[in-house]
Amino acid sequence: MVIKKICCLGAGYVGGPTCSIIAQKCPELIVTVVDLSQTRIDQWNSHQLPIFEPGLDEVVKEARGRNLFFSTDIDKAIKEADLIFISVNTPTKTFGLGKGRAADLKFIESAARSIANVAPNSKIVVEKSTVPVRAAESITAILKANMRPGIKYQVLSNPEFLAEGTAVKDLLHPDRVLIGGEETAEGQEAISALLWIYEHWVPKENIITMNTWSSELSKLAANAFLAQRISSINAMSAVCEATGANVTEVAHAIGTDSRIGPKFLKASVGFGGSCFQKDVLNLVYLCECLNLPEVASYWQQVVDMNDYQRRRFATKIIECLFNTVTNKRIAILGFAFKKDTGDTRESASIYVCKYLMEEGAKLTIYDPKVEKKQIMSELQHPAISDNPETVPSLVSVVHDAYTACHDAHAVIITTEWDEFTTLDYKRIYENMLKPAFIFDGRIILDHEMLHDIGFHVQTIGKRITRGKVNRQYALSIP
Repeated sequence: MVIKKICCLGAGYVGGPTCSIIAQKCPELIVTVVDLSQTRIDQWNSHQLPIFEPGLDEVVKEARGRNLFFSTDIDKAIKEADLIFISVNTPTKTFGLGKGRAADLKFIESAARSIANVAPNSKIVVEKSTVPVRAAESITAILKANMRPGIKYQVLSNPEFLAEGTAVKDLLHPDRVLIGGEETAEGQEAISALLWIYEHWVPKENIITMNTWSSELSKLAANAFLAQRISSINAMSAVCEATGANVTEVAHAIGTDSRIGPKFLKASVGFGGSCFQKDVLNLVYLCECLNLPEVASYWQQVVDMNDYQRRRFATKIIECLFNTVTNKRIAILGFAFKKDTGDTRESASIYVCKYLMEEGAKLTIYDPKVEKKQIMSELQHPAISDNPETVPSLVSVVHDAYTACHDAHAVIITTEWDEFTTLDYKRIYENMLKPAFIFDGRIILDHEMLHDIGFHVQTIGKRITRGKVNRQYALSIP
């Protein structure tokens, strides 16, 4: 099949950037990204994109209006496309069978039914969303059950491996691109069509083809392994604090082993984002359904350790502030789950704020990329607050770090934004209540310098001894 037009169902964190790069690198293709949300499509068509990713603005501006289009006319885009990406949300179920672990595939099913209802000719359908193993089989079943004479579908798996904050770089220079499909002549022809698109900029040796089920499981496995490394080093951070070891030094020693490597060995207050927890829990549920309880229990511990790390950090804050934070002003620096993104999904900052609000703390939050509306929405979610109406009285959102820290009892670093390493901490100290505490949940600050200023410093994975204190004594002259 010759591909001339591409449609993407879903204009979110995956669909938008992915199709923007495809349009940039394949100027001969017409790429249309569609979504039910008029607001989101309007943002993609404006100067203020709905997501922040370094380099994305330039890519969109280059291709938009030339061969990249954003629209809410879903039926038209489906009818005209030769290849359709499904990049819709697959959240964890919040009720019913598999609650809290299984992926909710209602948007995937809806997308498949939309294709079946309006497609006038044969299509290649590519699942781009993170889905449980054998989801392609469900998509195929829906398409075939509603198939009209003369129309055929090939369903491929093409999981994304994007890290927020580096999505453009990851798309331009991927470690690998996975394409899974049926091991039939038609399936291989569909794989070749998608392969042709990626070969416009990805070296062929970096594109891996396999069967559909291997492709789907590879995505879950990759995120589970990465999350496992973070939980492993965070578990070691607790041991380090108890023994006097330094987790940064331990991580460096481990990472120099060529069999292990240094990546994802940075201890912190915990991992967040849309993928890690969701995919690990999805894997747990899959193992339970396959009657593999020991395997399910193993992977569940990765999530449990992450929960423990967030709770442990918040407990340390409360203990250091004389076992009470009620009505104390606490500055929260960072709300996104990591730097260089505005995404707050499953951010560790949300949970630290939750535990402190439960103790009656007054939080002043600053993040350079997250809007007040988003922060309040996260903290007023029923899963976070039992009394959402009290959140506005406990939380204020400000537009710079110095305002957040003014008159605060403590400063908490929850996101590793670069600007937090260059703040004037002497100025911050002078405007805080004393004793002034700082809790570095990302291990990004100069702790000795902070001690010398006068801060009481706590961090992840090491004990901090008092820095040099210069005292002047009056000498008695005989």
